[in-house]
Amino acid sequence: MTKADIVNEIAKKTGVEKVQIQTIVEAFMDEVKGSLENGEAVYLRGFGSFIIKERAEKVARNISKNTTITIPAHNIPAFKPAKSFASKIK
Repeated sequence: MTKADIVNEIAKKTGVEKVQIQTIVEAFMDEVKGSLENGEAVYLRGFGSFIIKERAEKVARNISKNTTITIPAHNIPAFKPAKSFASKIK
């Protein structure tokens, strides 16, 4: 499902114009991104959490050059579904 599909489905269910729905969806996504950039997690009860995961430094291999490289520690955004949501997906 794409962002356009989400906008279309919400517009069908609510009767609100697609332009307004798209503005709302994009504002929601901007707020989530902004919160994560500021180091804050976003918690949506019954849906899940957008969190920042810390990846530790690790040693990896560059197979084509047959060398080892060190990947520094870094943070990545992640989504953790709520238990009630995850239990419905099989």
